Amino acid sequence: MSQPVKLYNTLTRQKEPFEPINPPYIGLYVCGPTVYNYVHLGNVRTFLTFDSLFRYLTYVGYKVRYVRNITDVGHLVGDSDEGEDKIGRMAKLEKLEPMEIVQRYTNDFHQIMEIFNILPPSVEPTATGHMVEQIEAVKKLINQGLAYESNGSVYFDISAYNKEGGNYGKLSGRILEDLLNETRELDGQSEKRNPLDFAIWKNASPEHIMRWPSPWGDGFPGWHLECTCMSTKYLGSQFDIHGGGMDLKFPHHECEIAQGNGLTGKDPVRYWMHSNMLTVNGQKMSKSLGNSFLPSELFTGSHPLLEQAYSPMTVRFFMLQSHYRSTLDFSNEALKAAHKGYKRLANGLRIVKSMEFTIEEGSTPEEAHLTEIQKIRQGCFDAMNDDLNTAVTIANLFNLLKKINQLYMNQLLPSAVGREAFNLLRDTFVGFTEDVLGLKEERNENGDALIDGMLDLYKEYKVQKQYDKVDQIRAYFKAQGLVIKDMKHRIDWAYEE
Repeated sequence: MSQPVKLYNTLTRQKEPFEPINPPYIGLYVCGPTVYNYVHLGNVRTFLTFDSLFRYLTYVGYKVRYVRNITDVGHLVGDSDEGEDKIGRMAKLEKLEPMEIVQRYTNDFHQIMEIFNILPPSVEPTATGHMVEQIEAVKKLINQGLAYESNGSVYFDISAYNKEGGNYGKLSGRILEDLLNETRELDGQSEKRNPLDFAIWKNASPEHIMRWPSPWGDGFPGWHLECTCMSTKYLGSQFDIHGGGMDLKFPHHECEIAQGNGLTGKDPVRYWMHSNMLTVNGQKMSKSLGNSFLPSELFTGSHPLLEQAYSPMTVRFFMLQSHYRSTLDFSNEALKAAHKGYKRLANGLRIVKSMEFTIEEGSTPEEAHLTEIQKIRQGCFDAMNDDLNTAVTIANLFNLLKKINQLYMNQLLPSAVGREAFNLLRDTFVGFTEDVLGLKEERNENGDALIDGMLDLYKEYKVQKQYDKVDQIRAYFKAQGLVIKDMKHRIDWAYEE
């Protein structure tokens, strides 16, 4: 934990030194999926971002309790306070029980997370499993004068909150007067005292499927309330980090701050972090434009905008090549380049795991190798410490890969590197590739990941006219009973006849 981590805090709009409330323990909460449909790539990017954070903080020695919820009630169509519950609506369309919908898409979510090698959280609570906590929170907010009942629904009172010293809008940077002007024309909801007030408990109409008894009549909790109740239950009234997608900053996370502050008298979170959106060929990814991908469409190449299939680790590598706060643009060219880059790292991973330190007679370690490897290793730490700069971390790993390839091709002897430098190289490459970035080797149908990686090196050396290295790789293939098929427009390999 000697690493000085800096994180960009959305609340203060700047990078800040990360100082846990109770080191070495860290409380991390991330808004999970609403399980009414298949998980989409925007979700995947968010969860991959915080998987990287979880992995890195654990890697440098922190004890992280990672809580990521499942929303299985209360999230209404359009993210508003009116309309149908997203899960209830899907249940009607599919003619199923709501919990069948929840189970189906929760299973899908878990499968996709596993395919992308995204670690499970420490705790995964559900909204329906914490109904008691949510009803008690509503009671407390009413008693404190920060919420009011209207026709069986209960709303959080923004004006009362601000009079008590609150600052609704501080996370998103929105000014209250501007928000009022934006919403006044839309205010047809006579139940609310103020158009900005948001529901913490909703009265269930007769046709509403998902409902629970409460002091205000049968209803269901507001979407924003569940995260406040579950995060504070498992992480305390104030915890270290809250994460989610950029689209949740307002109103969802803004409302969480107001509720948490109202319930405990202090801001619930020290550091707010948000991942950015995905685009496709420069356009926003959306179903209406026909350019949104399901993970399964990427893996099979079945989407009309895709020229080929892309593996889960290729997509993970692609996402890690961009900083989590920047917009990430999907294109076939970018994905193909990511595939090549991933295969190079995976090949290096396999090679370095297979290498053993040997001592050649008369060879002595050169101090320069240890200094170089130490510098690259610190570069990996520095990049991750700088607000999770995974792109620079990957660049450092490619620098290590050059030395790994030199060792593998006998251009550099292990004894010349020295045992300390050799072990440091291996530990750094494996640790940051697998443990921090979460990349693992994917074998193709014939189990030829190593062969494919060597073939990539062959192509590069041929372009660079490094013919001695080209001959070395040809010799390697021959020793394996393989031959390189060097055709005019394509380079491939086959077993020798």
